[in-house]
Amino acid sequence: MDVKVSFKDFRNDVPPNWCPGCGDFAVLAAMQRAFANLGLRPEQVAVVSGIGCSGRISGYIHTYGFHGTHGRALALAQGLKIANRDLVVVAAGGDGDGYAIGLNHTIHAIRRNMDITYIVMDNQIYGLTKGQTSPRSAMGFQTKSTPKGSIEAPLSPLMMALAAGGTFVAQGFSSDVNQLVSIIEAGIKHRGFAFINVFSPCVTFNKVNTYDWFRERVVPVETIDGYDPHDRKLAMQKLMETDGMLTGIIYQDPDSVAYEDRIPGFRKEPLVKQPLKPSREDFEALVAEFM
Repeated sequence: MDVKVSFKDFRNDVPPNWCPGCGDFAVLAAMQRAFANLGLRPEQVAVVSGIGCSGRISGYIHTYGFHGTHGRALALAQGLKIANRDLVVVAAGGDGDGYAIGLNHTIHAIRRNMDITYIVMDNQIYGLTKGQTSPRSAMGFQTKSTPKGSIEAPLSPLMMALAAGGTFVAQGFSSDVNQLVSIIEAGIKHRGFAFINVFSPCVTFNKVNTYDWFRERVVPVETIDGYDPHDRKLAMQKLMETDGMLTGIIYQDPDSVAYEDRIPGFRKEPLVKQPLKPSREDFEALVAEFM
């Protein structure tokens, strides 16, 4: 008899120590609700995170979890998915983790299109190290590391994801949890790499990009007449018109084929369920490939 799963099943006894009001609380709640809505059980999910305030999320949720090194969450998540395709693998981190030291991993994971979901909590500042400019900070942004204002243009993550060949590109806002839950659910169900950027305000160090600042600027795709999330060119156009402030599913390729499904001879069963030793036939076939 099936047991109904609740978001409470994805809670553990570790209280988050984020600052009160941090946008990451909403991301955690949205993940828990999305897992429950999809009927997943905690043992079916693995959350892999990097360094930073957002990197702590893998310790605050009742699933398999791995808190990795700075910028390497996606490398770990991809290895985990290859080893066990039965797991729903979700990588999570911040804009510093994914768009600075981990940017190369992000771009190649997007184009590789492995069947995992990547959630980036974008607060446009380095929070854990006490408020320095990040790759997402706007020009002129004043912090401890740029006291006279940043002279660098901010990275545009959704444009980058589309240009890298992303098959699922979306953006949410911590203040709209219902939309965020639906985005995460769709990302998990998508057969391929699901890239989800989330505006997640830092209430302690970023006094510019506040909840009110985002509320005045975000543009849900549902408010755009005739918007088609399967049109990559339209997605690019609307992102440029809104200065990257679109929220919702920006683009999804309905014909996406995951990386794992393209590997010749790749067994679907997890490594732990495969025989420890190859059969004689498998061994001879492997040797023959090198003859």
